[in-house]
Amino acid sequence: MSALTFTLKAGFTGRLDVSALTPQRLSGLSPDQVKRLHLYAGRERVEAGEAFLVRGREADDIRFTGDTGRLDGIGHEMTEGAIAVEGDAGSQAGRRMRGGELTIGGGAGPWAGSQMTGGRIAIAGNAGDRLGGPLPGEMQGMAGGVIAVAGRAGQRAGERMRRGLIAVRRDAGDHAGYRMIAGTVVVLGKAGAMPGTLMGRGTLVIGKGAAALSPTFADCGVQDLAFLGLLARALAGEGIETGGLFRKPLRRFAGDLAALGKGEIFMPG
Repeated sequence: MSALTFTLKAGFTGRLDVSALTPQRLSGLSPDQVKRLHLYAGRERVEAGEAFLVRGREADDIRFTGDTGRLDGIGHEMTEGAIAVEGDAGSQAGRRMRGGELTIGGGAGPWAGSQMTGGRIAIAGNAGDRLGGPLPGEMQGMAGGVIAVAGRAGQRAGERMRRGLIAVRRDAGDHAGYRMIAGTVVVLGKAGAMPGTLMGRGTLVIGKGAAALSPTFADCGVQDLAFLGLLARALAGEGIETGGLFRKPLRRFAGDLAALGKGEIFMPG
C-alpha cells in the first residue's frame, strides 16, 4: 500500500495543529474517516479534508508535503510507525513522542521533541529554541529517545533534560543543557554562552568550545575516559558522524557547582 500523504492545500492560510494525525490514531480508519477528522487552526475547527489533499492508505507511513512549516504538533504523542515531513516543521514537532521515527526534511520550530520519552527524531536542517525542552510551567524536558540535528540548534537545547540523547552536527545557541537533570547532549560545533547553567547531572560534549563557561564549573583537566569511547560508538550506532572529536582526550569540567554539581562538560583541551 502507498503511504498516507497529507498535502496542504494552496488556498489554506494560517497555522494548523496536526497533532491528531499520527500512525496510532489513524490506524484502521478509512480514507473518508481520515478526511473527516477535526483539526484546529487557532480556535477554528476544520476537517482534515478541508485543509489537506489526502492520498494513500498506509497509516504506519505518514507523509506531510506542501507548506509544512505552518504545521504544528507533527508527531505529537507518536508511539509507532514513521512520519516524514518534506520540508520544515512548525512548533512542537515530536512533543511527548514515545516511539516510532519522525524525519524532518528541513528545519524544525521551537520545542521539537519536548518531553519525548522514546523514538527518534531526525532533523535535516536547523532546530529552533528549547530543543527537547519543557513548555512554560513544566518541570521536566526530554526523558528518553534520540534527537539528531544535521544543522544547528537554538538556545537552551536540552533544557531540563532527564534522559536520552541530543546530537547537534553544527553549533548551538546560548545555555545548551540549561538546568539538565541527566541525559546527554553532544554539540559537534561551537556552543554559545554558559552551557550547562545550573545542571545537576548529565553530560555535555562540545566539539569546538563555548563562547563563555560559568565560573561555577571546576576544571578537572584533560582526561582519557573509556566512557567517551562508548559514547562515540553509541553515536555511530545512531548514524551520527563525530569526525575526530573522540580520537584524543578531552578536558572535563565538573558542575554546575551552583546546583547539585554532578554534571560534566567535555571540550577539547
